Amino acid sequence: MKTLSPAPLILAGALASALGVAAPAFAQHHDHAQHTTDDATTQASPTQDEHAQHDHGAMSHAAPAAIATSPREPIPAITADDLAAAFPAIDHHAMQHAPAFNHKVTFNRLEAWDADEGTGQAWEGIAWFGTDTDRLWLRSEGERIGGHTESADLEVLYGRSVSPWWDVVAGVRHDFKPGDARTWAAVGVQGMAPYRFEVAATAYIGEDGQVAANVEAEYTLRITNRLVLQPLVEVDIAAKDDLDYGIGRGVSGIEAGLRLRYEIRRRFAPYVGVVHERVFGDTADHRRADGESPRDTRFVAGVRLWF
Repeated sequence: MKTLSPAPLILAGALASALGVAAPAFAQHHDHAQHTTDDATTQASPTQDEHAQHDHGAMSHAAPAAIATSPREPIPAITADDLAAAFPAIDHHAMQHAPAFNHKVTFNRLEAWDADEGTGQAWEGIAWFGTDTDRLWLRSEGERIGGHTESADLEVLYGRSVSPWWDVVAGVRHDFKPGDARTWAAVGVQGMAPYRFEVAATAYIGEDGQVAANVEAEYTLRITNRLVLQPLVEVDIAAKDDLDYGIGRGVSGIEAGLRLRYEIRRRFAPYVGVVHERVFGDTADHRRADGESPRDTRFVAGVRLWF
């Protein structure tokens, strides 16, 4: 068996090494050439990239406009059923007057003063029960001096609303004092006159044919949110002489008052004021005959409350 010399083996190993190094070098050269070709292609078409960038920017700006003008869920057209549901047919009378039953009791005047005959007290109150269109009204006023009741009456009236500001009332009035008790038929109007004057005008027909009337007007002047000035004028009229009660025909008396109240609460308001009362004609003569003055001025203090 012949043994190979080392020279050929060394030559073969060197050739294999050379081939192994050349293969990666060739592959690297190939990749570099390919990259160069891609760069050349990219640089050769600049207008395509600019066009692509321009379109992308245009789409970005156009998107909000498309969203604003084209909602995702278009609003459906309004139908006749939609209009009927939004604007139902409502009776005009029902809109003006609610059917709920309510009530209110107000004492406009609970006051006292100091007079020559002794301490005096007076009251004037009004109450109603019912709806905005139909109500039962109770009205009462009276006066006491020196522990004796000089006058007192009570009215029971049915009221019917005839406009947003006015009621027509009708019923009876009973006088407890002065003199013997007597009853009147009553009819009148009450409500809010222009410039916010509260007015009540009532005519009375007595059992023996007497005819009388009373007109009262007051105004509420709000100085501050709680301080209120309230002037009041009341006129009594008689159609004929009523000698048993010391009343003469015509304008038998006028009472004017000015009261300043402070509303601690809306329901409770103490006040001070001044009241002037004067009678005329035959009524004044009857007062003089009884030893009384036909006119009187007094300072009063009291409270106004409602519930």
